[in-house]
Amino acid sequence: MVSIGELAEQAGVTVRTVRFYSDRGLLPEAARSAGGHRRYGAEALDRLRLIRSLRALDLPVPAVGRVLAREGSLADALEDVVAGQLRELGSRMAALRWREAVLQLLGDCTAEERADRLRLVGAVSAPPSTAPMARFWRQWLPPRLPARLVTAILDQAVPQPPAEPSPARVLAFARLHAFVSATCDTRPGARSEQPAEHRPERGYRPAVLYDGLLESYALASTELRAGRPPREGGALDCFVSAHAGSRGLRDTPALRRGLSGQLAADPRADRYWQLTAELSRPPTGPPDPTPGDSHDWLCAALAVGVTDVADPTEAAEAADPTEPRPGPDLRN
Repeated sequence: MVSIGELAEQAGVTVRTVRFYSDRGLLPEAARSAGGHRRYGAEALDRLRLIRSLRALDLPVPAVGRVLAREGSLADALEDVVAGQLRELGSRMAALRWREAVLQLLGDCTAEERADRLRLVGAVSAPPSTAPMARFWRQWLPPRLPARLVTAILDQAVPQPPAEPSPARVLAFARLHAFVSATCDTRPGARSEQPAEHRPERGYRPAVLYDGLLESYALASTELRAGRPPREGGALDCFVSAHAGSRGLRDTPALRRGLSGQLAADPRADRYWQLTAELSRPPTGPPDPTPGDSHDWLCAALAVGVTDVADPTEAAEAADPTEPRPGPDLRN
């Protein structure tokens, strides 16, 4: 048995420190002297040193208590602690890198720009969250779309915050954040200006469309990376088939002519993809195509393949106002 003073001296800490850990149940006393003073057993020194080591990792006192109380080997407990601390440290470092880039952004602009930029970046958390972008797409996409498709679309459409943020990327992310925040309806269950084609009574099958769009955008992305101009081929066929199949129609020249006139640009989508491209642009080399780039390439390819309607039957079919319109796509 040793006294609290002797234990503190052996461990190289103050008596107050030993008392603090004892009072919180991390360092149980073995007994009390006749005068009521604390006494500690032989294992107390090792336990106190372990506590100090865990605290040196910036582990909170409650977490230290959970490690000490955990059944099983100490090695397993430490493995979980180390993994958790690494995640937390990574988040802190990401926040610091983001704040550094924010300060550079504010320091490198004119006095007239500084207030506007401060309002933009001040609305973004550090490290930044992509939740507003995900909300934007969840409100835009048709209801009851399969979860696997929603996940796949969000993976492609929602840009991740830059791991090494620069002032330019911070500004692009802040502008994208402000854009989607202003566009989204924050009421529970709201959907932002859902297209008429998403209404179930129109016989529209959104899962067929979006499955095909994901595939056609991937094919068009390959064409874009290769620097090929818009043209007919597998990517366009897949794109048209997705629109036709979602309505139970066949891929015909008349349908392509009608589809070419119906896929009009949406200013909101154009702005979203513009900001996304700015955010994801690498320091050197060409940027990866966004789904918006793929959509533009496919629409241009569709226009290339469309010719004047020669057959009266096809002309009437293309102009028939009762013909179900193809559904919307990832971009609009």
